[in-house]
Amino acid sequence: MATPQSGPCASYFAFAFDIDGVLVRSSKALPRAQKALTYLQSHRIPFILLTNGGGKYESERVAELSEGLGVQLDTGMFLQSHSPFAEMVEDSEMYGKGLKDACILVTGGDGDKCRLVAEKYGFRNVVTPGDIITAYPTIWPFSQNFLSYYRGHARPLPRPINAEDPSASLKLDAIFIYNDPRDWALDTQLILDILLSCNGILGTHSELNNNPELPNRGFQQDGQPPLYFSNPDLWWAAAYHLPRLGQGGFQQSLEGVWAAVTGGERMGVKLQKTVIGKPYRETFLFAEKKLERHRPVILGKEAARRGLKRVYMVGDNPESDIRGCNQFVSPSGSEWYSILVRSGVFNGGEPAWKPKAIVNDVWDAVELGLESSGWRPPPEC
Repeated sequence: MATPQSGPCASYFAFAFDIDGVLVRSSKALPRAQKALTYLQSHRIPFILLTNGGGKYESERVAELSEGLGVQLDTGMFLQSHSPFAEMVEDSEMYGKGLKDACILVTGGDGDKCRLVAEKYGFRNVVTPGDIITAYPTIWPFSQNFLSYYRGHARPLPRPINAEDPSASLKLDAIFIYNDPRDWALDTQLILDILLSCNGILGTHSELNNNPELPNRGFQQDGQPPLYFSNPDLWWAAAYHLPRLGQGGFQQSLEGVWAAVTGGERMGVKLQKTVIGKPYRETFLFAEKKLERHRPVILGKEAARRGLKRVYMVGDNPESDIRGCNQFVSPSGSEWYSILVRSGVFNGGEPAWKPKAIVNDVWDAVELGLESSGWRPPPEC
């Protein structure tokens, strides 16, 4: 392995790559993706992978990408949509009281993989929709055809749903959408039940709902748990030749049902929620901190002290990658430079959010970044 760069050879810039539509498409490496990453690694130029995807633990996803791309990667250079949720396990300045021992609902992903991710983060009491529908099949009668699937990974509930004695009933302290839900109808029903409940207790209905004297007409004003989405992407580049609906599609669907039930903005009611992932500032801030920790590993501590001046954000989605990059103001003063590729969601026309540059693929983006930085591989390095 090459030694870390030093002196004039050390790069003051770095790259941040989206994954789906930039490096891979439906888990298959896109042309010249391996070439781009291998070149950066061989010249000790730092980069991270910044994706709105998820549903697997970071080390598992990194292992899959390493094999698929033919490039050795590690978790120090990887950030997926729900990675920041790990910061909510313990008390933190950003998220407040930790949820390590709280009872949380985790939705999305295949089987109960997202539950396992949450548990690896440190959450100790994780419930999934599959657990609930298996224990109470009548809670959503139209999921009967999927019961055999849910029974394959369901666990016993920590408490029953007891409408006669709410104090003994299952209480949820937070709702997390870790990944794209597979059963939109079931997840919508359960989330709706919890948000309309008293204090997050399933089987109850808050008496404050629809009270015009209260903020938000009383909705989500009675101790209901917070609702967290891990990414807002409406579209993503899958195997099909046209973009497919992502977690943002589920979010919009839930918003529509919520508006129909509560009266929505027409009645002054909003769905109170927190959304992370690109394009939101918290995710880019998290990514920059990850880059700052990763640079000394690549460059050496001495060279990394020179600071990060520019990050080339390479993405295929104008609404998440480009918008987030353009709007992010780094607290350390580094410039984030947006590059849009045509290999994924965006394939032509006028993008909703204008990047600094539009190129065909990831290798073109790397070449553009290197040229813009005036970087050349010095022979003495």
